[in-house]
Amino acid sequence: MREDREFRLDEISPRAIGKDIIRNLWVILALVLAAALAVLGAEKLLYVPRYTSSAILAVNTTSNSSAYSSLSLTSQMAGVISEIFGSEVLQNRICEQMGVDQIDGEISAAVMEDTNLIRLEVTSSNPRQAYLIISSAMDNYNFVSDYLFDNAVLRVVREPSVPYEPSNTPDTRRICILAMLAAGMAGVLAIGLFTALRFTVQTRQGAERHLDGKILGSIQYEKKNLSLREIFQKKKKSLLISHAMISMEYSENIRKIASRLSYHMRRHRQHVVMLVSVAENEGKSSVAANLALALAEKGKRVLLIDSDLKKPAQYRIFDRPDGIRRWLGDYLKGNCEANQVVSYHSREGFYTVFQNTGVEDSGGLLSSERMKQLLDACRDLTDYIILDTPPMAACSDAEILLGLADTAVMVVRQDWTDVRAINDAADVIRRSGTDFAGFILNAFRKETALGSAGAGREADRYQVREGGAVHGD
Repeated sequence: MREDREFRLDEISPRAIGKDIIRNLWVILALVLAAALAVLGAEKLLYVPRYTSSAILAVNTTSNSSAYSSLSLTSQMAGVISEIFGSEVLQNRICEQMGVDQIDGEISAAVMEDTNLIRLEVTSSNPRQAYLIISSAMDNYNFVSDYLFDNAVLRVVREPSVPYEPSNTPDTRRICILAMLAAGMAGVLAIGLFTALRFTVQTRQGAERHLDGKILGSIQYEKKNLSLREIFQKKKKSLLISHAMISMEYSENIRKIASRLSYHMRRHRQHVVMLVSVAENEGKSSVAANLALALAEKGKRVLLIDSDLKKPAQYRIFDRPDGIRRWLGDYLKGNCEANQVVSYHSREGFYTVFQNTGVEDSGGLLSSERMKQLLDACRDLTDYIILDTPPMAACSDAEILLGLADTAVMVVRQDWTDVRAINDAADVIRRSGTDFAGFILNAFRKETALGSAGAGREADRYQVREGGAVHGD
């Protein structure tokens, strides 16, 4: 098995990323909510309101000069006066008047451009303090300015007032929205990155590059078209190529894979093929049923055995056919003979051995001599025997059946199982001495992988195998 992985864009499925994002929307919403709460919490803990009281003062001269020179002179004087309001002398005078050691606020004065007006502002944590400080500064200004100017007159244009609202009110709504958007985007990027780095088979290109074995074909994802009656009855419908509502492309993919598998088995003189998967819900049982149908359509004598004694599925896939009185478990326990468990279904055109419920000690029953006798008896009566087995990661039953099968095929569902686990399972099959025919890619949706061009030519790459022999036609 290859441990290294060369990361490529054509191995990433945009649909898989979108699906994971939708599936984990609650995580994104939780991050967005956490960001909003963090902003609101930080505001409560860190925000200190500040109040600003302001006044506008005009600087005039007592001389009788022209308007232009008067404006020029007063503008220069305003610049000096604005510095007086920030002087330490004035601040000490304010402290003496208010009876405090240090004023609780900041005094700032600025000249309005090209005017003789001064904007005087005092900012404090207490609105009344801001008003008292600015009033004291205006009252004590003359105490300082008389030492500098004797021809300047300071006139109040706008009186100060007690501020009722903080001057440093944060734009909490805007900050909260930005934080929520950032948290949401971070969540989406994290989920997308996790999906992209997840070492599963997301695209056909990735399958060809990383799976250790031949790919027999790919089966597209097929949506189950339920009738209104089936929807209201909550009835589960199986995807069988014998159903009228199944798409032509889905059916043809199954038939091509059946032809390639038939060619492989004929070439190696094999009769028994087991379908395996690593994990549950990879569609192995549906693929096994459809392969039996496809081979039967070609006039082959096919026997489908549901050897999953843990969670049998074929009985449900074929809608619980009537007339079956004995099951595989009954035969393996010695309660009936082989001819009593083999049933022929005229509508499907092949033989079946079904199991309806799970049984205890399934491994012991499958490894018994009676199971071997059943397969030996059916080899000469059929062209193909298909074994539907339990997932290899769930139990050891599939490994037990390896000794009874001639070849094995592994079903791999799109973006389902880790590639390393898939290749490990393929190695187990090879080490058992059983031939490994290859992989079937199941439930692959139609899409273009990131960085992929010409994905539609994928089917062509499945055609020529084994010395140029054409498969599936």
